[in-house]
Amino acid sequence: MPITNTILQIKGISKTFETSLNEVDLSFVNVREYERTKHVHRLHPYLGKFIPQLVEVFLKHYFKKGDWILDPFLGSGTTLIEANVLGMHSVGIEISEFNCLIAKVKTQKYDIPLLEKEIKDILFKTKEYSNWLSKGQSQLTFLQDSFKKYKTNGEYLNTWLSDRALQEVLFYREQIKNYKYQDVLKIILSRATRSARLVSHYDLARPKKPIREKYYCIKHKRICEPINEAMKFINRYSWDTIRRIKEFDEIRTDAIMEIIQGDSREVDFSKVKDYKSGKFDGIFTSPPYVGLIDYHDQHRYAYELFGFDDNRFKEIGSASKGRSREAKEEYKKDIIAVFQNMNRFLKPKAKIFVVVNDRDNLYPEVAAACGYKIEKIYHRPVLMRTERDNARFSESIYYFIKHF
Repeated sequence: MPITNTILQIKGISKTFETSLNEVDLSFVNVREYERTKHVHRLHPYLGKFIPQLVEVFLKHYFKKGDWILDPFLGSGTTLIEANVLGMHSVGIEISEFNCLIAKVKTQKYDIPLLEKEIKDILFKTKEYSNWLSKGQSQLTFLQDSFKKYKTNGEYLNTWLSDRALQEVLFYREQIKNYKYQDVLKIILSRATRSARLVSHYDLARPKKPIREKYYCIKHKRICEPINEAMKFINRYSWDTIRRIKEFDEIRTDAIMEIIQGDSREVDFSKVKDYKSGKFDGIFTSPPYVGLIDYHDQHRYAYELFGFDDNRFKEIGSASKGRSREAKEEYKKDIIAVFQNMNRFLKPKAKIFVVVNDRDNLYPEVAAACGYKIEKIYHRPVLMRTERDNARFSESIYYFIKHF
């Protein structure tokens, strides 16, 4: 398959957009859904993540086993996981405490039999509690005395969950403290809570208001009813989590995966316990896009459930800041600050790959300010989207070389 190229004029400089790498079509239009969401990559929904095949094809082509890869915008951990499978060490930085939890659960090494036992045990107890809610009594009387109704002051949870779903979620949360692998159970519960909200089946990503009446469902092409329980999702995601963690456990390597919860504009790698090589070989990352996503807000249910610190005021390019000229200038300044800080920990001639929808042509200016040469620009039409709109969307993968 020949490489398709297009020419772009950026500030008077001709640049070639390449749409494939190693004869791989970067749209990945022929990659099926279950392949794009393989093993732990789908342990929890995350709006704005890139698909693992994109990371894989670039890491394979430009880096080698034993290299150190840096991702200053960790998100849900895609770069770290793909680097590990290829035997490359990696470090990721993320401002969101909940995003770090998702990445930690994906990358952690487990005692699989114990993990499976714990997931099944809390699932069994929650099923009994759900039966008690629906029938007024437990099938197993020895558990009945421990059942009660729960309350929360969480405004979001009280607004977006039915009474029954809220009780099942709060019961499960109360039980988590009794187990070793609490972080995994939190991810199962968070994922189930997201699905159990009073939202239409076709609008899980960005719902505007709770749905409490029957509605015409665009996804199912029929009249649907609001969701009334969390139990079916807790059950489904419990088994799915066991399966996905087992699948990744079979292919993971001993390569290091380190997660830092912090601000990439100021983080210092001297505090990273496993990072001893002195310099990173390169970066593969996808920064936030200007005015597109509020990363904390998309997981509000999880922040209320577990009391995570809310660092939304530190987000770069959040949707709440908009796309004004001032917002774009602030975004550019922040992105430059991130990469200038990362430069302190990169080898000379390090390779930097940045996946971004750069419709405002900001990244050539970012490159110039950070001492990067634009080596290539790859173009990737995004054809498989979770969003309901059909607007055309594309990404650029900038390949920079650090000058010094």
